[in-house]
Amino acid sequence: MSPPAPDSASDTEARPILPVRVVEAAGRFVLGWVGGLRGAVEEVGRAGVVAFWGVANVFLPPLRVRLTIQQMEFIGVQSLPIILLTSAFTGAVFTLQSHRAFAMFGAQAMVGGTVGVALTRELGPTLTGLLVAGRAGSAIAAELGTMRVTEQIDALDAMAVDPLNYLVKPRVLAAVLVMPMLTAIFDFVGIVGSYVIGIYLMHLSRPEFLVRLGDWVDWDDIYSGLLKAVVFGFIVGVVSCYKGFYTTGGARGVGQATTSAVVVSSVAILVSNFFIAWAIP
Repeated sequence: MSPPAPDSASDTEARPILPVRVVEAAGRFVLGWVGGLRGAVEEVGRAGVVAFWGVANVFLPPLRVRLTIQQMEFIGVQSLPIILLTSAFTGAVFTLQSHRAFAMFGAQAMVGGTVGVALTRELGPTLTGLLVAGRAGSAIAAELGTMRVTEQIDALDAMAVDPLNYLVKPRVLAAVLVMPMLTAIFDFVGIVGSYVIGIYLMHLSRPEFLVRLGDWVDWDDIYSGLLKAVVFGFIVGVVSCYKGFYTTGGARGVGQATTSAVVVSSVAILVSNFFIAWAIP
């Protein structure tokens, strides 16, 4: 007995199921990308607003001098221990590795100048920015995020106090002002650490070390590093304030904002460092 013939009507109706599912999946994929792009544009827009008013409010009353000094003490003075410790060992380990590399060519005298240029142009401002982002930037994001989820920022609005002027301006301005100071301290202590290791552990010639250091490191290297420090300070201040200012989701949101502030600040510092180094030879 031959099998029954397939129902042509039902077979025709079932045939488009796979293409329809593919089209639906592609549509969901495209919509997801569009939604993600929209979210990224909104993030950039809000961050731009914070950056603009953080700068514009510097010239608008009230000046918030007391709050700015308090933030300079928090961001700058309280960051000194970690800056001093990191800079000393950065100069020391860079000297150690440079000596091993130059020893293969009998060029140990170049250690002092190499370390000085590397610290003033790159390592000093970059590591200072990353350290401040991890210590002070995270604290700023957590503080503002807590104020947001507990509606303290809304209370400032209700009292006719501009939250951007009161909360963001002192922190951004303080970060921009103290970052070059911390970078200069990092450079000095790092060179001292390099000198100690190079002279007393690697037994380099003191006159050669100092002469190479003085010949190779000029004011352009120092200015370049300090300019980077100003940009990095602005990045840390704006990103940390932005992430905290627009926190949502209660305590969990505060933790996410804190982590995101450190990650975004660190990545932005490294990316901007490349473009600044490219623009300033």
